[in-house]
Amino acid sequence: MVWRRRRRDWDEEWDIFDEFFRFGIDDIFERMMRDIEDIFRRAESGEIKPIVRGFSIRIGPDGKPEIREFGTKPTIKETGIEERKPLVDVIETDNEIQVIAEMPGVDKDDIEVNATETTLEIRAEGENRKYYETVELPAEVDPDSAKARYNNGVLEVILKKKTPKKGGKRIKIE
Repeated sequence: MVWRRRRRDWDEEWDIFDEFFRFGIDDIFERMMRDIEDIFRRAESGEIKPIVRGFSIRIGPDGKPEIREFGTKPTIKETGIEERKPLVDVIETDNEIQVIAEMPGVDKDDIEVNATETTLEIRAEGENRKYYETVELPAEVDPDSAKARYNNGVLEVILKKKTPKKGGKRIKIE
C-alpha cells in the first residue's frame, strides 16, 4: 500500500517512503537517536521533570471495582519538589485494618503518619521525593493501637478495629 497526500504548496503527490530514500535510513535513525539523547540529557539536568501517574483497580468487599489513583500531582509546591500520591492498598480483616503504601525514594525518618478513628494521613518528604495521601478507613479504629513499619519503599500500618461494647447501657423507662 502506498500512502499519499497532497502538499499544500504543490499539486504533486509524494510517497511517505520517499523521505527514507531522500535522507537515507541511517540519517533518520541518527536524528532519532540525537533526539532521544537530548531528552535524557534534559531530564538528567532537571530541565524536564519526570511525571509518574497511574491507577490500581481492585474489587471491593461489595463486589464493585475500586479505582485508586497514584503518582505526581500536577502542581509543584514552593519547595520545587513534585508531590506524589503513593500507591495505597487497604486490607480489612475481622479485627484490624492494614494500610500498605508504596513510597520509594524516602527514608524512614522522612515519614509522618497520623491516625484518627476514620482516617490515616501519610506524609513523607525526602531529598528528591514528596508524598501525601489521606486514606479513608473502611471502619472505625483505635488510633492508639497503630503499629507501622517501613522497608524497601513500602510502608505498612496496622490498626485495630474498635470493638463495639456488648450489652450496651440499660435504659430506664419512665
